[in-house]
Amino acid sequence: MELLDIRIIDIIDIVLVAFLLYYIYKLIKGTVAINIFIGIVIIYAIWKVTELLEMEMLSKILGGFLGVGMVALVVVFQQEIRRFLLMLGSTNFSARKKFFKQFRPTSDSKLISTIDSITQACFKLSKSKTGALIVFKRNNSLDFVKSTGDEMFIEINQAIIESIFYKNSPLHDGATLVEENIITATRVVLPVTNDNDIPQRFGLRHRAAVSISEKTDAVCITVSEENGQVSYIKDGNFVLFDDIEDLNELLENDLST
Repeated sequence: MELLDIRIIDIIDIVLVAFLLYYIYKLIKGTVAINIFIGIVIIYAIWKVTELLEMEMLSKILGGFLGVGMVALVVVFQQEIRRFLLMLGSTNFSARKKFFKQFRPTSDSKLISTIDSITQACFKLSKSKTGALIVFKRNNSLDFVKSTGDEMFIEINQAIIESIFYKNSPLHDGATLVEENIITATRVVLPVTNDNDIPQRFGLRHRAAVSISEKTDAVCITVSEENGQVSYIKDGNFVLFDDIEDLNELLENDLST
């Protein structure tokens, strides 16, 4: 009968752990970190089993490994930890915004139209090898970089995107920020990552996109001036896609969550 003796605090404990694991999974899903996380969970499970079986020597070894390993994990997962804290900090506000979005009947169609306009413009820019960098705000605030550029409030269409990144346009340099289907800033200066794993063929635009997607949950589209390649960047990684329809689907999924 002791197994059925569950207190309210036990239920709260289980819910909080599930909530924490969900956010960790959401944060590292699709990255190399997910494999490391799974490995840690397996080692922790083995450690608990050895404790239950009273295998003292193995239990002490695994316990010591996990204790020292926690310090190393802070270094290994520093970018993920940063994004996790940013995500927690913006959760309540974002949840309220998403709740009110449900009462906007045109939100889905507007999002699809916006995405299509942007991707069509990017693929047209790629044909002329015109460089572009577009950053899509999701949950985390981008005010810390928006202030480095020119604040705008422009409804998106294909012609607007093409004119912003036209080579002789005064708005061409820097990144363009998109929030809620609106261009909110142009000529934005983004921090540039020093990650040596990024291939040399990628320039400052790609490095800036990797950096902002590491520091926040924003996603980015870049167009290379060198070869016209259109890239999609999320969580500091290049996400592969087959064609414009595939890219539209990726954007729709990421901007809807």
